[in-house]
Amino acid sequence: MSTPNAHPASPVIIVSGLSGSGKSVALKTFEDLDYYCIDNLPVELLPAFVRSLIRDDVLSQKVAVGIDVRSRHSDLGRLAQWRAALAELGLEARLLFFDASDEALLRRYADTRRRHPLSQQGQGLSLSEAIVRERQMIEPLRAEADTIIDTSALNVHQLRRRIISEFAAERGAALSLLFESFAYKRGVPADADFVFDARVLPNPHWKPELRPFSGRDPAVREFLDAQADVAEYVAQVSAFLDTWLPRLRGETRSYVTIAFGCTGGKHRSVYLAETLARHARAQGWEEVATYHRELD
Repeated sequence: MSTPNAHPASPVIIVSGLSGSGKSVALKTFEDLDYYCIDNLPVELLPAFVRSLIRDDVLSQKVAVGIDVRSRHSDLGRLAQWRAALAELGLEARLLFFDASDEALLRRYADTRRRHPLSQQGQGLSLSEAIVRERQMIEPLRAEADTIIDTSALNVHQLRRRIISEFAAERGAALSLLFESFAYKRGVPADADFVFDARVLPNPHWKPELRPFSGRDPAVREFLDAQADVAEYVAQVSAFLDTWLPRLRGETRSYVTIAFGCTGGKHRSVYLAETLARHARAQGWEEVATYHRELD
């Protein structure tokens, strides 16, 4: 008999749903929120995987697991059995299911030109047929879901915000922060709470050796770190946020978006979003995520 977990942990979040419905975005968002994430886990391995986390004391961290039809030899209809096995370990498994209309899925596959997982498995299915077949295969998971999110009308940004706001709220966090980068040529994010213009700063785009990289890459960070104007900008924005963000904790909101814009949304704005997100974490904010509109 397995020994229940002696230290109560956050629920293990099982992320599932239709291919193209937003599962990858969800897992990336959970990862940004400091979850320990693993994707494409065969469902029958779920109890063994969680036991290994208990053994290694990883369950002191929040955990999210992706399970879907890519594990083609798994019996998805036995999820209830595997969830019961986790309950014997003293843990709750919460199933978060992502759905979308056929029209939305067809449009997304057309936009990305990706192949459907069932088409990749040599079953000779058209995209429409693969979507229908996947709905049939994954219906047992949908029937078991604790929460179903229909992403048909949601873009990536809206989906990330919904995950951040819902999961921050249920864990009792007063406020979660999303640091976003964007390109002014594509417009200012409509739902940003604070917007900072980075176009006044030196532009790595004009350095041919830096142009292929983004603000996430070490070469661009090192270039911007060395600029006096950038250091002053970061210091002043940090001081502003340190002063005013804590005063938003008492409001009835669960998240705040801080957006940084530059010309192309690739270098300066990305650098600033990442830099200020690190600063926020260092200041003790627990729920901090980043989103780079032109990259993600």
